[in-house]
Amino acid sequence: MNKAILFNFTADKANNRITVERLFNAPNDLVWAAWTEADILDQWWAPRPYRCITKNMHFAEGGQWLYHMLGPDGDIHWCLFEYEKIVPQQFFAGIDAFCNEEAVINATKPRVKWANNFTATEAGTLVNMVLQFDSLQDLEAIISMGFKEGFTAGLENLDQYIAAQFYLRQKNKPANKVRVSTYINCPGNTEAAFNFYQSVFKTDFINGIHRFGEIPQQPDMPPVADAVKNMVLHVELPITGGHILMGTDAPKEMGFTVTQGNNMHINIEPESRAEADRLFTALSEGGTIEMPLQDMFWGAYFGSFRDKFGINWMVNYQENRV
Repeated sequence: MNKAILFNFTADKANNRITVERLFNAPNDLVWAAWTEADILDQWWAPRPYRCITKNMHFAEGGQWLYHMLGPDGDIHWCLFEYEKIVPQQFFAGIDAFCNEEAVINATKPRVKWANNFTATEAGTLVNMVLQFDSLQDLEAIISMGFKEGFTAGLENLDQYIAAQFYLRQKNKPANKVRVSTYINCPGNTEAAFNFYQSVFKTDFINGIHRFGEIPQQPDMPPVADAVKNMVLHVELPITGGHILMGTDAPKEMGFTVTQGNNMHINIEPESRAEADRLFTALSEGGTIEMPLQDMFWGAYFGSFRDKFGINWMVNYQENRV
């Protein structure tokens, strides 16, 4: 998994516009999800050491994304993205503005209209971003605030997220059987947790423990931080009654944030696409869909949601399992 093969940043002051082109060596659906799902955006959107924290998001035409950037000294900067047009897997546009916690826009600060195009190519997914400003003054204000440097750093966070996800999905393929598992995220202590669970259930890990340091490193890809290399990328442990417990570390060094409520999913692997549809539709009724059920590049029919009781679920059907 390479870093960006292409990165162009152009400030067109004559037309009050910034254009950014970025090529990711990953399939379109993975890159699209990284731009349109709050839990993934929170992992890469803010340049380190800042963190992006979503208050609420409704990715739909007329919907909004309300989030803030949290600085290392506790400073908070609220932003609101209002979605105007969405073509799934291809394009979305809207207006981003500074605001307060109640989503009241700050009229004294610059607003920018984003138009993002996603194009699948043989080399990966090309994301073309056009940022249109109301005035040259607004454009220059954003540049003076360090937008280019900050946005570049955020995209490097996304590189590492994509590399980890791509490696994980290729390395761990589900067995050819129906099963239900539980997936947990830990803030750096996954190995300790799973060693404890192993001692209790007296079972063996499936295919051992995979670590972030195992992600194939490319010369043009930002290296995994030394503090992260030995952390757990993926582990599976049978516990009881045929149930599988899966887990991963979510290191803050890579922009991850673990909080109670987002650190566990029930993962269902049903016997057919029809059963996947049935379970997804029934369980998500009245809840919040994070990713619609759809064919994914690693061969699965996959979707995720939070049900009306606040429980996180993943439905994952894979026809040709190994």
